[in-house]
Amino acid sequence: MVERRGIAPVMDRRRDGVLSGFVGLALIHSVLIVGSIVVLVPFVWMLVTSVTPAAEVFDPDFHILPRHFSGLDNYAFALKQAPLLRFALNGLIVCFGILAGQLATAIPCAYALAKLRFPGRSVLFALVLMGLCIPIQVPALPLYIALAKLNLLNTYFALMFPFFLSVFGIFLFRQFFKSFPDEIIDAAKLDGFSEFEIVWRIVVPSAWPAISAFAVFSFVAHWNDLYWPLIVISDTNLATPPLGMMIFASAESGTNYSALSAAAAISTAPLVVAFLFARRKFLGGIAIGGLK
Repeated sequence: MVERRGIAPVMDRRRDGVLSGFVGLALIHSVLIVGSIVVLVPFVWMLVTSVTPAAEVFDPDFHILPRHFSGLDNYAFALKQAPLLRFALNGLIVCFGILAGQLATAIPCAYALAKLRFPGRSVLFALVLMGLCIPIQVPALPLYIALAKLNLLNTYFALMFPFFLSVFGIFLFRQFFKSFPDEIIDAAKLDGFSEFEIVWRIVVPSAWPAISAFAVFSFVAHWNDLYWPLIVISDTNLATPPLGMMIFASAESGTNYSALSAAAAISTAPLVVAFLFARRKFLGGIAIGGLK
């Protein structure tokens, strides 16, 4: 009887622990499911609208699915109406150019802030953090005037130049480099490596998770950017995907939302494919950055 009385409270505590753990997991998964639905609904609505005839988009009778599917007609019309493939190529050129410039500047700056000892390092890092609070709208006017004076408007350089220095990239890579072992760097210096060689031959190869995470952030942000291209580009041949979407907006005939949704689906597809290929490294980089 004594043994049974001793076992019963233990079993009750285990049962309560399992129950509370199950309730906690259920709440967490419920929140995640609701969040996923909120995020996915606009994409699903975009895909549904892209196969809906234009006449049914503003049908007063609400239907989750269209009563008549247009098939690929809206996609064919969108590709015929605007050079979407050219817009996608422009977006790739701009995004990869910006990413290359950001990595070339952010990695050395982050390494210096993380591993080098010099006067004013804390002040410089504080300025980097302050730079995170400055949106592109603040320096837009002086940048536009400078590019106009240099006759660089309507060029790929004008689209990329303001973003070559990424304070977010500096912050992210600094957090990663802070955890890099100093012993390896000291050993490399004893072997005659310069700081330049240490950064690009030793530190950078170990930072691919952080680089992958930053690349996804940078690519998505600048692929979807409309504000800056709208200011510096007036040539349709240099338009990026968001700027090219404005072709489907007409003040006279109205906006063809079915074709616009089809064009948006075409423009979004490269981002989805790129994320599916890079999702593991992206999540790993985010986790590492959070832990460091």
